[in-house]
Amino acid sequence: MTPHTTQRMPAIFIGHGSPMNAIEENEYVTAWRDVAASIPRPKAILCISAHWETDGTFVTAMAQPQTIHDFFGFPDELFQVHYPAPGSPELAKQVRGIVKATTVELDSRWGLDHGSWSVLRRMYPEADIPIVQLSLNRTEQPRFHYELGRELAVLRSEEVLILGSGNIVHNLRMLQWHTREPYPWASGFDKAAAELITSGNHDQLVDYPAIGETAHLSIPTNEHYLPLLFILGLQQPGEPVSFFAEGLSLGSLSMRSVKIG
Repeated sequence: MTPHTTQRMPAIFIGHGSPMNAIEENEYVTAWRDVAASIPRPKAILCISAHWETDGTFVTAMAQPQTIHDFFGFPDELFQVHYPAPGSPELAKQVRGIVKATTVELDSRWGLDHGSWSVLRRMYPEADIPIVQLSLNRTEQPRFHYELGRELAVLRSEEVLILGSGNIVHNLRMLQWHTREPYPWASGFDKAAAELITSGNHDQLVDYPAIGETAHLSIPTNEHYLPLLFILGLQQPGEPVSFFAEGLSLGSLSMRSVKIG
């Protein structure tokens, strides 16, 4: 077991792709396991998932969050998976207290959606680390989510792993089931985003519509992209950034995953 550390915890964005990654073995799942093994064991996890959008900002505050199967058309085996990790009402209240730019409400109804548990069950299969989810406020602009990440950066010095789960490129209407070749616009935007992340050009990533048609096609709706901005907001001056997984699945899903620190 990796010992606890008083150093700043890395922050991670994972391109989660299909819910089937919760039960299938592939290069992405291997990368998720490897990154978990490479960082200090967190005391708790704060997850920002593409699959919890709300009017306002909420954080789960129950002691035992439910496993939410928020999808359809997949094998029964996937619906039988449960991730019984505990919640952390204490961390939820801490999040509410730290954030000053908006009101964070405590939630007792949601739980862990597949954007969280499909990834975390591969990273921490014992389900023994407390987890809370922070919602995406659908009424706010991308800059809001980036700045919210900046506000919560202090948690990284308290052994909290902050994890964003989404996809840099996410266009379900354009999925290609019969070829592994990505669309040129998808690979183009994924590459451009990687270069901006590496160079630390966060402003252009926040103002992604200005990038043009590749951004429009890659981000037809932004709920899968916003968790990336949240994680980038956590980056401190001079802090390294790296990619521990990359590739395009089904033509229009970027699996690129980012580690800050």
